[in-house]
Parts: sequence; structure tokens; C-alpha cells
Amino acid sequence: MSPRPSDVTAAAGVGVTGVGTWSREPGTVTCRASAVPPGADAPFVIISESHVSGVPTEWEPHTHPLHELVWVHGGTLVSRVADRVFTVSEGQGLWMPAGVVHGGRLTAGVAFHDAFFAPERTPVAFDGPTAIEMTPLLESLLAHLVRTDLDAAARARAESVVFDVLLPSERQLALQLPGDARIDVIAETLLEDPADPRSLEEWARALGTSDRTITRAFRHSTGLSFAQWRQALRVHRALTLLSEGFDVQTVALLLGYAQTSTFIAAFRRVMGTTPGAFSRTSAAEPEGSGTASPEGLRTADPGGGASVAVGPSGVPGVRNAVSAVPNS
Repeated sequence: MSPRPSDVTAAAGVGVTGVGTWSREPGTVTCRASAVPPGADAPFVIISESHVSGVPTEWEPHTHPLHELVWVHGGTLVSRVADRVFTVSEGQGLWMPAGVVHGGRLTAGVAFHDAFFAPERTPVAFDGPTAIEMTPLLESLLAHLVRTDLDAAARARAESVVFDVLLPSERQLALQLPGDARIDVIAETLLEDPADPRSLEEWARALGTSDRTITRAFRHSTGLSFAQWRQALRVHRALTLLSEGFDVQTVALLLGYAQTSTFIAAFRRVMGTTPGAFSRTSAAEPEGSGTASPEGLRTADPGGGASVAVGPSGVPGVRNAVSAVPNS
């Protein structure tokens, strides 16, 4: 989707943050996405498209009248949906129901894919933002639907199979933000710098409160303890760093872990795999992943007239903090 000149601006630098956002990379391009993607007026249930982002890209809060599924290869997409942050990495997609304000941030050099679904003709429904397992079959079908030369019968057959294999992932990874004035400063600081080493007791002294108050506030607002929430945040950030090519030891150091083994154990508890295995998956295009052909894969050049596709949509729904994260 080609942005108008007024729709794209370059970020001035680092540190543009708020509760629920990461530090903005230098050179980030921000876009105001159009409400309706190209081809939305065509008689299709599913409209699929892809592009490669040459620079870090951020979409301002916006809405879509269509459901959307997004997935990436070679990087990550971070999406802010109300009071939650979702990190989309290799092998998973993010389904967003239509009509809700959302924003997104994409790392540079990422192959970004999305598919839009006409709500009134989509026979599947999810209560809110939902992680989807991006199987090779599902990706291949959606890449197939990028084609513009399919006749109506062929497109209908492909779309029906998409609905059969469009299933939630077993791992629903989302970071619940506190939204509590007593602890928002802690969340803001850790979102800016996940390596901040201050303990619960040190934060309590800095804020002039008790560690018990902070603990209760985190439990009430996120369902996690302070230590669990910080660990979950660090894993979210690790997904981006690993996908950008940082080695495991460097990521552990950047996230404030004194021992690499401690980071590996924490990552495995949340993700069910080691950071090394995740890095290998992110670095290689999965066999049969269904990446779009050159016809459907476009290079985004926000300075020119090339396409920039819209980011994920979002909807308030079931609170879904990262669970099963033991204290550390």
C-alpha cells in the first residue's frame, strides 16, 4: 500500500516510548495505514499480500473494517493492542478481529505478510487477538491467494481450505501491561531498558512504598509477580534481538542476565525451546513456508512510491498475560 507523502515521517531518534512500546530505533519510519487494503472491493473473502521492509517501520494507531492475519519471516513484529503487547515471531501469526484501534512496529529487513478477511463471509471467529500456528500449508495457501489470475472457483477452493487449517497456536504469548499508577513507572522503565537490575525492594524504596504493595499491584493488574512480569518482558525483547542476529550470550548480557545459562532457562520456560534453536529457525526460511512469489513480494521504500502494507489490527478481549512463568 503506497503511503502519501504526509503519511510517512522519520523518527528523530531513540527513546520515544510509553507504556506498551519499545524504544524506537533510529531511522524508524512511521506510517498512517489506510483503513481499507487494496482489492477490498473485490469479490474475495481473503485478500493476501506481502512486502519486505527496508527500514524499521511503525504504524500509528488505526483500525480496519476487515479481520487481519499477520506473520513475518526474518524478524519480528511488535503490536500494541489496548493494554497488551504482542510479539509476532517466526512460525506464528497474529489474528486481529476487525474494527479496533491498534499499532505495530516492524524490524528492518523483515518479510511481512498479511491477509485480510471479509467479516461477513468468514466462517471462523476468535474472541480477540489470537496467536495462529502458521503451518507450511496455511502459508502456502495464503501465498497462493496473492495471485490475481485465479478464477472464482479456484479461489473459493483455496479459501475454504484456509478456514479448515486456520487454528490457534498452543502458545498464546502476550504481555499484559499494568495500567496501575502505582507501578506504571516500573513498567515504563523496564520497557525502555529490560536490563534494569533493580530488585523489588529497591523499587519499593525508590517509589516510597512497600514491596508488598508493588507485588499486589503487579498480581492484580497482570496476573504475574514482579519477577515473572520482568522475565516475560525480557523474553519478548529477546525474540526481537535474536531475530536481528544477536548471539545468545550478547542477548543475555543486553537483557541484564549475569549468567547466559539463566537466560537460556528463562527463555525455555516461556517459549518451550532454547534461544539458540529459536535463532536457527528465524535465520532460515522454513521449507514449504509459502513465502510469496516475486509477484506478491514487494520491497517497501517509504521515500518513494513503493508499497507499505498495513499493520495488525486489534481488539480488546480476553486478558492474556504470559502464564506459566515461574518466579526467578
